[in-house]
Amino acid sequence: MTESATPGRPRLRLGFLTHVQGRDSDFARTYRNAQELFTVADELGFDTGWVAQHHVPPGGGGLSSPWTFLAHAAARTTRIRLGTAITVLPLEDPVRLAEDIATVDLLSGGRVEIGVGSGSSDLEYAAFGQDVARKRELTSRNLDILRQALARHEVGAPGFRIQPEPGDFTDRIWQGVFSERGAVYAAEGGSHLLLNRAAYGFDAPTDEVQRPWADAFLTAWKGPRRPRVGLSRFVFPAKDRRTALRHIGDDVHRAALRMAGHGAFPEGLDADEALRRFHCFYGHPDEIAAALGREQVLPLATDLITQFNPALPDHDATVRALELIATEVAPALGWKPASQAQPATTGVAHD
Repeated sequence: MTESATPGRPRLRLGFLTHVQGRDSDFARTYRNAQELFTVADELGFDTGWVAQHHVPPGGGGLSSPWTFLAHAAARTTRIRLGTAITVLPLEDPVRLAEDIATVDLLSGGRVEIGVGSGSSDLEYAAFGQDVARKRELTSRNLDILRQALARHEVGAPGFRIQPEPGDFTDRIWQGVFSERGAVYAAEGGSHLLLNRAAYGFDAPTDEVQRPWADAFLTAWKGPRRPRVGLSRFVFPAKDRRTALRHIGDDVHRAALRMAGHGAFPEGLDADEALRRFHCFYGHPDEIAAALGREQVLPLATDLITQFNPALPDHDATVRALELIATEVAPALGWKPASQAQPATTGVAHD
């Protein structure tokens, strides 16, 4: 059992993240399959479902308009929380974004989580007329405006407040970070922490790199409520490692070679090193649970967010993997669906 599931800590929440990718240009099928993942996860008891925003599909994802997508997912589900990991904040008008978030939150019955970050694509910034060199500055500015708008303050012009009237987002804003400095910045601003599935540009294992970031975040946190740490991890269970590799191995290797071309990974790495660099957990559910039990950041996590990206397993294999995560892997880590968990005693919202 992870530390996150012990008395005195928030109940570990289980999430999944999809980059809404497909192997071809059939966006209708790709989006339809991704929507089905939300209904499956809702039925399995997952606490959260997340999507990633990418305006440039190759090597990333296929979803440019996450809040439109989540509005549709809200209509198809009943209890799973809906979030972005992340919305590329510098490329958004924060007032318009706040209106979209408030609308989806209203339609979903208050189930929205908003994760933001700065992104990294030069092409995306150029397409939206923004300077990628100013991404940190733009993220900070837009996040401040977004917070004000969601707090129902005047924004943009005297007397203007967004509609519909937002719910309380005090405890529902997250930031994706890629450094210790970023983690401290998120804590100082009162945002929860989102850690990526892999740490790029480091030779050490991802959990060794990210553990100091999580420690720094918790040390810097001064907010009145308990902070949340969302830990994204590549988790693909199957009947055995050979079966898992058949579904994910080639995709992960190709993605690693592509990222090596951008300097994120070393050149010429083999398939095993690619899996290590992406910090992949794969194989039989018992093997995965044992490996996650040795993960250095998981004891600090309040949310385990599983994903299969950059692999693109077929839809049936993806659904089966979600089933195995919810019925075998996560329970071995101490997770229970909310309906089976004991009432929360920590005062943390949305448990």
